[in-house]
Amino acid sequence: MSSHVAQQEPPSTRKGRATRDRIVEAAAGLMYRHGVAGTSTPAVRDAAGVSSSQIYHYFADKDDLTKAVIAFQAGAILSHQEPLLAKLDSLEALSSWRDVVVEAARQQHGAGGCPLGTLSAELSDSSPWARDALARSFTAWSDAIRGGLAAMIDNGTLRPGTDADGLALALLAAVQGGLILAQAHHDTAALEAILDTVIARIRDHDAKFA
Repeated sequence: MSSHVAQQEPPSTRKGRATRDRIVEAAAGLMYRHGVAGTSTPAVRDAAGVSSSQIYHYFADKDDLTKAVIAFQAGAILSHQEPLLAKLDSLEALSSWRDVVVEAARQQHGAGGCPLGTLSAELSDSSPWARDALARSFTAWSDAIRGGLAAMIDNGTLRPGTDADGLALALLAAVQGGLILAQAHHDTAALEAILDTVIARIRDHDAKFA
């Protein structure tokens, strides 16, 4: 892959946006299952039900398409989790978020891993543009978690001075590491253990025990 990603202008019509979105969604599914290197333009073409010329109309090259896939996967994760994270007004709500994360992995029997984590493992060391895009995506995820923890500090659930930034990073790292082990073992025991450990650390900041 090249180190520079040329980008096409976004489509201006509803039909064009729908076609582009269909291509990105098809590519995201293929790259999740087979990796970026294992996903060919003909495979994306067939999965999306479009022509090769349509793909190159909307995307300058494979790097451009892959960047769109990164944005798609980040958006899918955040759209699923942000409503829950926005309601982190209690430690019980935090445990409920944990249950949603675990249940999503359990439904897959631990297989697949995190779409962003999978892309990061494949691309971060070889593609600086991909590493930057993935880092921004992980930062957005961490910020959403931090926002929930900050809300608990503001409403008095967690003690003032609680390190929301550090704990948010720890929670995100727990999710990523737990999903890797879930993928290897095809069960969620490790994911549950690490999330429970980090949440127990957060409970140490319960304002009731100040």
